[in-house]
Amino acid sequence: MYSNLLNTLKTSVVNLNTYNRYLSNNVACITKMHREVYSRMYPTRVVLPDGASIIVRYHEPRNIIKLPLNLSLLSEEDRRIRLERRKPKKKVKITDDVEDNFNANKYLKFMKKQK
Repeated sequence: MYSNLLNTLKTSVVNLNTYNRYLSNNVACITKMHREVYSRMYPTRVVLPDGASIIVRYHEPRNIIKLPLNLSLLSEEDRRIRLERRKPKKKVKITDDVEDNFNANKYLKFMKKQK
C-alpha cells in the first residue's frame, strides 16, 4: 500500500526545493509566473526620489521600481508643494452666455408648402 504511494510521489516530485507547475505560454501571457526563485536577473529601471533613474538587474521581471520620498527630510516649503500636488485639482466650470436673437418668423417666406 505504501509502496504505491511512494512511487507516485517519486514520479510527481522532481526536487523538494522547486515547485513544478507545468506552465505553458498561454498561462504566462495572462498572469505572472508564479515562482519562488527566478533563474535569471532582469533589467529594471529604478527611479530615485530626486527623479534620477538607473537600470539595475532585479530578480523579478519588473519594468520600473519607484523609490518613495521621505517627506521629513524636505524643507517646509518643499513639503507643502509636494502635498499640494497630491491633492485632486478643482475643475473650473466655464459658462458662456450667448445672446440669442434668432427669429424664425423672418424665414417663413422661404419655406415651401408641402402638398
